[in-house]
Amino acid sequence: MNLNFFTKKNIKINKIFPDINFKKNFIINDVKPLYLAKKDDLTFFDSIKYKSDISKTKALVCITTNKLKNFIPNQIQTVIVKNVLFELALIIKKIYPNADIDYPDLSLNNPNKKNYKHVKFGNNVLIGKNVKIGKNTIIGSNTIIEHNVKIGNNCVIGSKNIIKNSLIGDRVVFQDGCKIGQKGFGFIPINGKNIKFPHIGIVDIKDDVEIASGCTIDRGSVDNTIIGKNTYLDNQVHVAHNVKIGSNCMIAGQVGFAGSARIGNNVSIGGQAGISGHLNIGNNVKIAGGSGVIKDVDDNQVIMGYPAILFKDFIKNWKKNDE
Repeated sequence: MNLNFFTKKNIKINKIFPDINFKKNFIINDVKPLYLAKKDDLTFFDSIKYKSDISKTKALVCITTNKLKNFIPNQIQTVIVKNVLFELALIIKKIYPNADIDYPDLSLNNPNKKNYKHVKFGNNVLIGKNVKIGKNTIIGSNTIIEHNVKIGNNCVIGSKNIIKNSLIGDRVVFQDGCKIGQKGFGFIPINGKNIKFPHIGIVDIKDDVEIASGCTIDRGSVDNTIIGKNTYLDNQVHVAHNVKIGSNCMIAGQVGFAGSARIGNNVSIGGQAGISGHLNIGNNVKIAGGSGVIKDVDDNQVIMGYPAILFKDFIKNWKKNDE
């Protein structure tokens, strides 16, 4: 379903890069990360961590640095820049002029019961334009659902939630006081000033997810933020932009995920643990409460501590220090 989340301009490539001679003056369809980019999309390659994605991308144009240019396949037009994220921000602003700020939705109004015959609403609910809510869904009092949001069937949305820029599956439960789909914490320091990074991604919550009270889930910047099927988030969990959490995960209270972390399936994380940005956490991983994860974790590992190490090594070191 196309909910037309963001206003987009069609811009030809020579308007974006006037100093580069392209064989064809085509229109850029969109800006996408390497693994999602398709024909006529522009992508970016700013870290060796994404080397495996660059060989598979279908993008037509890629911006990168002089240091990384040799990894890019010959069929992709390469644009060399000094600061990939800064140039990417400028490009996104040209294609999506209003992506800098999540402006308040001034179209909010009381729900028209004719449009939502099979939905139950509490008191003081406000709904924006082009909002789709499935059958047998319950929306609690004082909840705000901004324009261009889809909520599936048989969902329970508690009181005092704010939802924007989101696709929500079936049988999803939000407890009270969650903030879903707001702009993430994206800034680029340039010449002593922090430049806002525009956000054009959404939050994509799959079926049978439960989000407990007080959680915040940021929309994606260029990519989407995704919560996989049957995953449970406890109270006050923070999920930053572009984070991917797999299916059947159990996340305890006050866990924080930094931007672009990727979490596998069947992962369990104890309370107050922190996951650094751009990390890959494998399937079936268990992370003890209070841990600080600062490097990738392979499948089936149990880790603990700060910085987090294998649980057996943590216990061994603990016993040694206790002697």
